[in-house]
Amino acid sequence: MQRRASQARAVSAPTPVSTPLDPYAGSLVLDQLAMSEAPYLAGGKLTYLDGHIANNGALTVTAVTVQVLFRNYAHEIAQNETQPLKLIRMREPYIDVQPVSAAPLPPGAQRDFRLIFDTVSPDWDGAYPEIRVLRVETH
Repeated sequence: MQRRASQARAVSAPTPVSTPLDPYAGSLVLDQLAMSEAPYLAGGKLTYLDGHIANNGALTVTAVTVQVLFRNYAHEIAQNETQPLKLIRMREPYIDVQPVSAAPLPPGAQRDFRLIFDTVSPDWDGAYPEIRVLRVETH
């Protein structure tokens, strides 16, 4: 059973695009992006952005907050969402996610992640959104 995005992320006002990246962001590599959709019982659909994160730094990462920017065909921002990065805990019998704090990323570690969106703007151009690492908690 998929968790609803409203349960998986905190909802807040859009973070300004001018917000600086976390200084540790350069030590994190987010790649291997893949997007998918799935209907849910209320008649809507969820959009998933899956990827891979690698910690190339010297600290253990305990939380990551990202800003996801969906753009329109004019390359303007159609949707701006900020949410905590969730790691994929298991894939069978369904994909389940957990906060980074439940399975911290030590130096050199790599894991798969999933971001969940209740809705995506109808103005979105269909290209992969930009992911900006705004906050990283380490120890």
